[in-house]
Amino acid sequence: MTGVGKLALIGAGGAALLLTLAAAQRPASLANVEGGQFEIDQIGAGPRPKICVTDPMVFASYEHRNKTCTRVVISDGPNGAVIHYTCTGGGFGRSTVKALTPRSLRVETQGIADNAPFQYVFQARRVGACG
Repeated sequence: MTGVGKLALIGAGGAALLLTLAAAQRPASLANVEGGQFEIDQIGAGPRPKICVTDPMVFASYEHRNKTCTRVVISDGPNGAVIHYTCTGGGFGRSTVKALTPRSLRVETQGIADNAPFQYVFQARRVGACG
């Protein structure tokens, strides 16, 4: 293998590592939000389910919460974090997650799940520790 070929291979590996590291980081705008039991309030969706999460980043891929997804933070600022994600077995999305308080998040999400588009807004409110 030539030096250029080795460099390209190293560069590709470095990019993959960088993408993995970026996907693993929590945005600064969500740093004060802790895990726990959250109540999900989606206007017009009926009862408010409660779920236990250890990492609030799960809300970025809420539509695919039962799948393994890779998340990448696109931007992070006072209006929230924009997160793009892809999931094994298909499905992807883009969410804007904003911490309203350390116990409350507003999530705007859209993407493809089960070969169909989705788009909705919900609020996740921490109601206590996981039991």
